[in-house]
Amino acid sequence: MPGKNKIAFIGYSGHAYVCMDVARTNGFEIEGYCDSEEKKNNPFDLKYLGVEDDFFCHTPMLGAFVAIGSNALREKIVHKFPKQGFVNLVHPSAVISATASVTADANTLINPNVSINALAQIGRGVILNTNCTIEHECIIGDFAHIAPGAVLAGNVSVGKRTFVGANSVVKQGVRIGNDVTIGAGTVIINDIEDGATVVGNPGKIIKKHNL
Repeated sequence: MPGKNKIAFIGYSGHAYVCMDVARTNGFEIEGYCDSEEKKNNPFDLKYLGVEDDFFCHTPMLGAFVAIGSNALREKIVHKFPKQGFVNLVHPSAVISATASVTADANTLINPNVSINALAQIGRGVILNTNCTIEHECIIGDFAHIAPGAVLAGNVSVGKRTFVGANSVVKQGVRIGNDVTIGAGTVIINDIEDGATVVGNPGKIIKKHNL
């Protein structure tokens, strides 16, 4: 692993605080953080390393984690530094089936009490937030975010950069497109096309984005 368990963070706000807790639980030493500017609020007492361009272009062998909640921005930064040694952060309380597939060294976050069941496939840059359930044979696309308490039944497919809101439920076998936003508490019983925003029980499309 790059840097002998030493990593730097890109982004330093609420989502990053959770990521840093998981990193420290796994024995990582956090060298500092990069952001557009130095933060006045510094709860982890970390060193400011400058903007990511200045820092990472000069230290390509240091491990890194992009701790930014925006799926599109997280993807942009990870792709911007293809030679960077990005790590995964997996909380020890997560339960991951031996037959599930989690892309290695891909800036994926798996938070406390996440369940990933048999033959599920987890892409790059994914956020699996606290207490979410990924059932058997689900496929989670790159840079998607499954929010706290969400439940995906078996054989669900979630597209790239899609956000599945807190405590939402997705019926078995449903296909959700790329860049979809699913509101908190939504129940999804039908396939969802790319770029849609869906809310309610049962879920209804309230907006469509041109991608």
